[in-house]
Amino acid sequence: MYPYLLQIGPITIASFGLMVALGFLAALAVLTRELKRREVPDGEELASSIITTAMVGGLIGSKLYFVLFETPSDLEWGELFDVIFSGYGLTWYGGFIVATAAVMWQMNRRSVPILTVADAGAMALAVGYAVGRIGCQLAGDGDYGIPTNLPWAMSYPNGVVPTLEKVHPAPVYETLSHLTIYGCLWKLRDRLALPGLVFSLYLILSGAARFAVESIRINPRVLWGLSEAQLISLAMIAVGCVWGWVLTKRAEKIRSVKSE
Repeated sequence: MYPYLLQIGPITIASFGLMVALGFLAALAVLTRELKRREVPDGEELASSIITTAMVGGLIGSKLYFVLFETPSDLEWGELFDVIFSGYGLTWYGGFIVATAAVMWQMNRRSVPILTVADAGAMALAVGYAVGRIGCQLAGDGDYGIPTNLPWAMSYPNGVVPTLEKVHPAPVYETLSHLTIYGCLWKLRDRLALPGLVFSLYLILSGAARFAVESIRINPRVLWGLSEAQLISLAMIAVGCVWGWVLTKRAEKIRSVKSE
């Protein structure tokens, strides 16, 4: 593993931080292209604004979630300070929630077609997440899974959270799953012409992918034998299904009224 890629004097370039940055850049490229393709006004400038908002909101939200819900409550102030300003402890769901709220505010302020932008954003999210998870794999930050004897099992002896056991390389699974999700969304983007459907499908697929990966992760179970991330994944799947159903029924009702 390579938690740190380069050190120049006091400056250290961490693999996780670099891949997160590349993830945002990849998301920016996809979002810019999709907004232009969908003929959203000022697509390039809007994409840059959305990604910047998502980056700031995502980093704050992911760190805040980790500090509030995954950090031991008996830490001293100095230890808590170290956790807050460390490069680890970024929980994706916390970042997703805060970033989504921040981006929604940004789009509402600009009066842009929210559902159309959300569809483009779904593809950007899938790519950005896939690239960012490479950083988890390089850093060996504890996101790996339970021990296994599968041929592709890996150990993380030099990781931030080291292990000598052969375990599931869960970050690799997540990268591959979200690249697959991106491919599916790209393939269906024209068939799912109703605004909002692509994003609802993203919620379903990404929720299902995370739920599956969590089944071999080492995170503690909190309810019904499920981890916290699995419960949130189920909520994402439910929201995606309900959202897609509501959009479809609403479109059918509009078509029915027009045909009368």
